Amino acid sequence: MISIRHLKKVYPNVTPLQDVNAEIQRGEVISIIGPSGTGKSTLLRCINRLEDPTSGEIWIDGKSITAPGADVATFRRKMGMVFQSFNLFNHLTIIENITVAQKDLLKRSEKEAYEKGMNLLHQVGLADKANSLPEELSGGQKQRAAIARTLAMDPEIILFDEPTSALDPTMVREVLAVIRNLAEQGLTLLIVTHEMNFAKEISSRIFYMDQGEIYEDGTPEQIFNHPQRERTRLFINRLNVFEEKISSKNFDYIGVVNRLYQFSEKHQASKKTTRNISFIFEELVTQIFVPRLDSNSVLMFIVEISENQNGAVVTIEYEGAQMDPLKFCDEFSRKLIEMATLDIRTSVSGEKNLLKLHVR
Repeated sequence: MISIRHLKKVYPNVTPLQDVNAEIQRGEVISIIGPSGTGKSTLLRCINRLEDPTSGEIWIDGKSITAPGADVATFRRKMGMVFQSFNLFNHLTIIENITVAQKDLLKRSEKEAYEKGMNLLHQVGLADKANSLPEELSGGQKQRAAIARTLAMDPEIILFDEPTSALDPTMVREVLAVIRNLAEQGLTLLIVTHEMNFAKEISSRIFYMDQGEIYEDGTPEQIFNHPQRERTRLFINRLNVFEEKISSKNFDYIGVVNRLYQFSEKHQASKKTTRNISFIFEELVTQIFVPRLDSNSVLMFIVEISENQNGAVVTIEYEGAQMDPLKFCDEFSRKLIEMATLDIRTSVSGEKNLLKLHVR
């Protein structure tokens, strides 16, 4: 359905796409992953011609959309695009946002456009928000409305440009649920995403982009469990790291705990792992280490959550004399820590002491 041949895009100071080649079949669900700045969003914008490629070719259903004189408007009607920033018209109600393009471009009657729009709002769970303005919706609701607006144009291809990146972690799931639904309907989807577990679950193929090209292309099983190339392995096996620097006994405990929970939820740690990390922070950091901080001491609390493994690793980095914090815990706290961890190890790195806990 989509053929991309030697696609290149050059800006004055950067070349995000060096040489992109791909063949995409009708009905495939492709997640595009990779480090920031590797041309993922630029690729989508070239496919629907929001950006003009510097060189190379893009073919849709056997017809070139990059050839001189190509009817880009006609090709675009086959495609919908969902942006990370929603792009709803703020002065129109949600149902008006969904009907306006149907009437202007597809020449549907007011009644047809309204019925189509309401049916789609039912599908995405927003029928009760039809007459609301965008400002009255949460971020997740706005993105679902944007998806409904895209679907109203009957696209054969939908391009999603990081559809959850502007959302709070609590809103991400509701949008991913809608996209998961679309994947089951046989539409061709290209999704730029940082949600690795979602990409693994929903995709028929994964494009890993790096160095301005599709560096590796394979099934979710291959890319996530058996990557063939070194940069892919490094990216997939990377650790997601939370770091908190504590230099005062009067630190913002509530703020740290909130950020810790947001981090765990964002990276889809299990409830058990999240609870165990919080036990360690409460029982060791706040009860044992922080009260012993002197005026010049700094403590680092570091959490590493791997995207392809269960559990987490907590490292407490501190200055001064090395100690066994469990000796300072009461029996109840000690049991909590022992239940929360697989093992606890101490080491020294330069002038810093390290306490490393492998969390269940």
